[in-house]
Amino acid sequence: MNKTRNFTFLALLTAFAVLLSVFENIIPLPIAAPGAKLGLPNMIILSSLVIFGFKKSLAINIVRTFLVLIIIGNPISFIYSFFGAISSLLIMYIVHKYLSNYFSLIGVSIFGAIAHNTAQVATASLILENPNIFSYLPVMYIISLFTGFFVGFASNFIIEQLNKVIYKIDWS
Repeated sequence: MNKTRNFTFLALLTAFAVLLSVFENIIPLPIAAPGAKLGLPNMIILSSLVIFGFKKSLAINIVRTFLVLIIIGNPISFIYSFFGAISSLLIMYIVHKYLSNYFSLIGVSIFGAIAHNTAQVATASLILENPNIFSYLPVMYIISLFTGFFVGFASNFIIEQLNKVIYKIDWS
């Protein structure tokens, strides 16, 4: 894939991740767990991690969080999102690269969801100077199992479809 098409493809993935982030902010989960979300943008991040690697996925993730800040305009939400997104990607990268013999993409995604929630709760604890917020983690970990499963399952499908598109198009 040449540089221009590669950049365009990554820009499209970033735009789709931003769209999913905005959609997710508009439609919260109907459960009694404040801040819980499906993690829809992580479908794009995990898929890009598998197809394009860590650096390009990191770029998509960073650009996505900044664009969502500009669109939504909530700096506190940005801080939580940024640290959660970076932590999640880092853990997914490590698990995918070094433990993929033991964990499927669904397992990788669950690890990412747990890392995301841990980072967000740690960030909230630091901002609010209240370590009692960590008592919220067990609830978030249970939710992570379901959201991580959903994201991993969907990412399997997305990767399959993206590979068909990438290898079908004449990139020369």
